[in-house]
Amino acid sequence: MNSREPQVMHLNRELERDPRGKNTVRARIHAKLLDRLDLTALEHLAAAQIRFELERAVQALLGEETLVLSRREQDKLVDDIFHEVTGLGPLDSLLADPTVSDILVNSFKEVYVERRGVLEKVKVDVSFNDDAHLMRIINKIVAATGRRIDESSPMVDTRLADGSRINAIIPPLSVRGPALSIRRFAIVPFTMETLVANGTLSEAMARFVQATVRAKINMLIVGGTGSGKTTLLNALSGFIPHKERIISIEDAAELRLQQPHVVSLETRPPNVEGKGEVTARELVRNALRMRPDRIVVGEVRGDEVIDMLQAMNTGHEGSMTTVHANSPADALVRLENIIGMSGVSIPYKPLRQQICSAIQTIVEIERMSDGKRRVVSIQEVSGMQGDEIRLREIFAFRQTGVDAQGAVVGTFAAFGAPPAFLSKLRSRGETIDETLFATPGASG
Repeated sequence: MNSREPQVMHLNRELERDPRGKNTVRARIHAKLLDRLDLTALEHLAAAQIRFELERAVQALLGEETLVLSRREQDKLVDDIFHEVTGLGPLDSLLADPTVSDILVNSFKEVYVERRGVLEKVKVDVSFNDDAHLMRIINKIVAATGRRIDESSPMVDTRLADGSRINAIIPPLSVRGPALSIRRFAIVPFTMETLVANGTLSEAMARFVQATVRAKINMLIVGGTGSGKTTLLNALSGFIPHKERIISIEDAAELRLQQPHVVSLETRPPNVEGKGEVTARELVRNALRMRPDRIVVGEVRGDEVIDMLQAMNTGHEGSMTTVHANSPADALVRLENIIGMSGVSIPYKPLRQQICSAIQTIVEIERMSDGKRRVVSIQEVSGMQGDEIRLREIFAFRQTGVDAQGAVVGTFAAFGAPPAFLSKLRSRGETIDETLFATPGASG
């Protein structure tokens, strides 16, 4: 037997006993390689040259350490560092998985993903060596968008090149070490046909919202975190005519508008000196000077809602935005509260009249207990009754129970009467039959 074979067998047994790799030979070699290699210099090489250099470095380090790894383990080391140089290391396999919608790194040794609305802990071969390894990946993500994260600025919101939303938070704010959250963005945006096929909404609901978008009816999309508001907004924006000029405004650019005449704007946080911030409100105001036909705001959460409402009321019809809320009624209350907290003093009745005049349709989407997203209500803002805004439900999803597999059971249905703006839809070329509002949709 070769004298080196027992050493190989011993090292492989060590790897099997500790598959996560925190204290294994592979993890130690991995860490030493990362410290020794100039990853920035390697990034400028061709992929084949990078792999050649990595293989040579692994062989040299194993020789210095007088250690032997199997060919499989050596290849795994080279692959790990290769992904470190060309991508995002351990995250690459998750980012390449189309079934993963969220990646949640609670600590370097604890990673969860969401698949089809259900959270699950990832398998052991997707992990980081230590906090420093995780911080290298976070810094690589942040640097690519010109942001920074350190003790003086320990939180950051940014995005990947594909539009996926990134949030990172590090010590001293994060007690257990760096934490990273990635809200995936579909490489191929969902279409309305896909959403109908998935049971997100009925065919009748889809026909109605398509008509409202084409006819330039102002729309508010409502839902909780992770409910699918941005996905729905993306799908709806596909019905904006290509001849119109669209200005989109977001904190982190996620929307993938398919029209040829689109200008995408993104807010900017303050720098370490507290200067240079560009808020959503400033971008909305600037957008009004850019000759937009429509303004699409990814989400209103601050005083930009004031200018958004004014834009909707002053000729920028067909504008759309989203807001975090648990129902259409709660969404209107939240808009009032946001304006109130902005320091602008407007009596309740004139404020509600402005909201009522600006928004004609509210679409609520919800992530239900089975993880599936559904449009649970489409309501019309039908006017004022005294000092209160009146809402009238046009379509809804009514849950009737849960089946043996935990899937939500229910039905999409209409409520009999068309919206008051039906004549506007028709005058703008949308052929909507009134029977659409009296016929139940597909079961969900």
